[in-house]
Amino acid sequence: MAFGQVVIGPPGSGKTEYSHTMHRVLNELGRKTVVVNLDPANEHLSYECAVNLADLIRLEDAMDSFGLGPNGGIVYCMEYLLANVDWLLEQLAPYRDDYLIFDFPGQVELYSHHTAVKDLLHHLNKDGHRLCVVQLVDAHHCTDVAKYISVVLFALQSMFQLELPQVNVLSKVDLTTAYGHLNRRLGYYADAQDLASLAEDLDRDPRLRRFARLNHALGDVLDDYSMVNFVPLAVNDPTCVHAVLAIVDKAVGYAYGPVAGDIDVAAAVQDAIDKYDAEFAARRGAEEVYGGEGYGAQPDEDLDEDAFDRWDRVQREVMAAAAAGGDDGEESSAPPRAPAVQINDIVERSG
Repeated sequence: MAFGQVVIGPPGSGKTEYSHTMHRVLNELGRKTVVVNLDPANEHLSYECAVNLADLIRLEDAMDSFGLGPNGGIVYCMEYLLANVDWLLEQLAPYRDDYLIFDFPGQVELYSHHTAVKDLLHHLNKDGHRLCVVQLVDAHHCTDVAKYISVVLFALQSMFQLELPQVNVLSKVDLTTAYGHLNRRLGYYADAQDLASLAEDLDRDPRLRRFARLNHALGDVLDDYSMVNFVPLAVNDPTCVHAVLAIVDKAVGYAYGPVAGDIDVAAAVQDAIDKYDAEFAARRGAEEVYGGEGYGAQPDEDLDEDAFDRWDRVQREVMAAAAAGGDDGEESSAPPRAPAVQINDIVERSG
């Protein structure tokens, strides 16, 4: 029986980078892992794939032959793959004992209402593949209430459509506050509970106030189903990668096998959430001390072009002050520190 991940998400959400990272991490952990590229638009691969859809059909050929645009061409390629599913099963046959990562296209219609991917996954399931869907969305959507509700709605729709275990991931979480403030702790957005209260935030926007009843109804629907939650992910952060892998292993059943090990999934996910909650709090504290906009700029404010460089400099100065604060009783010449609890938490995690 082959285990694997089906990686989906909107364009630019980090699917290819996630596939590359997970492929490397799993092989380092001793799991023989291969990547299957089923994205016909993914021409410049950052990983070595065992199976490539381009060997069956190319996006440019589909577009030229039928006069299609990029989106229509990708949909056609997936329909063509479904019609030739025996080719895919034959290509996968040598990897029956390997862990598989399927890198899928980013067109959302493939996972919301079009049936090609759904039917393709059912064929793989019947062939003995135990798969879990990993849906990536940009974490910065949490800074915009309307976008966040849309993300949760789409996650719920894809869960119904694909009919497989699904892990929803807030990707690029380390870049979240570059786009604005989080009005609540990251754990709130990860849990996706009590979303009806977010409709009250939308009511404050004069452009959306006339849709108040609709916004509140959408929040009630999501709360009634209460099926969606998220795991934060920064692909270069071992804490996040460990959390995602732990919950995927549990969802797909790998965690119950003889070689999985004993992992506290809830604790792993909470560690990732707590880490970035503390980091975001530290950034807000530094903004208060140094008076910069930077990562704390509101969505309707202009971001200072030098904000990122200024924050990096501030962070280095604060951490240097924290490290040198007690040496030989001398006072540090570094700038004043942000609130101790927030900065100490980051220093401890960085040590």
